This record gives sequence, C-alpha cells and structure tokens, in this order.
Amino acid sequence: MATAKKAAPKKAAKKAAPKKAAKKAAPKKAAKKAAPKKAKVKRTPNAAFMKAMTPSPALAAVVGAGSMPRTEVVKKIWAYIKKHGLQDSKNKRMINANDALKAVFGGKGQVSMFEMTKLVNKHLK
Repeated sequence: MATAKKAAPKKAAKKAAPKKAAKKAAPKKAAKKAAPKKAKVKRTPNAAFMKAMTPSPALAAVVGAGSMPRTEVVKKIWAYIKKHGLQDSKNKRMINANDALKAVFGGKGQVSMFEMTKLVNKHLK
C-alpha cells in the first residue's frame, strides 16, 4: 500500500508542472517584443591609437618603413603572421617567430599574442 500512495502524488505533480510552465512562458514573449531597440552609436577612436608612429628598423622589416598608427602596425603584423603561417597549430594564441620576428620579439622563439603587442610597442617611437 505504501508504494501506491507514493506513485499517485508523482503523477499529479507531473500534470500540474506543464500548466505552470506554459503560463509563465507567455508573458516573457510579450515582454521581449515590447522592449524598444537601442540605436547603435558609432565610437570615436582614441587619439593615442591613431597617432602616427615610426617603427624601428627591426619592425620596419616586417611592416614597412613609413609612419603609421599602432592599430595599423598590429594589423600588418597579423597579416605577416598569417601569410607566413607562424601561428601555432595546436595553440592559436602562440606565435612562432621566424628570423624577422625574432628581432622584434627580443630573440624569443615563441610568444603569446598578448605579449606580442607589448613587445611591438617597444619598437615604436
């Protein structure tokens, strides 16, 4: 008899749960539709990033000799890395240096992408 009493409340609980879930789901959909969308505001670039900087001779061998902003230098380094296949195949955050990049990376054979920007900034004036 004890097993029969336990089975009955479980069935009742299962039947009641879907009704509650259905009632709760309907107001959420209405709330999502009623929310107004925010207009995107275009960000202005930071002047420090846009300042033209002169690369050192070691860095100029990779990105070019002309003055350019930091953002452009980083873009050109990534283009060089992708062109020469220097990104580590197992850990994409690591950069394997060839002879030209070793001069920029302070003689290190492999650096992380986060350390790379720190090392590149030392070569900009």
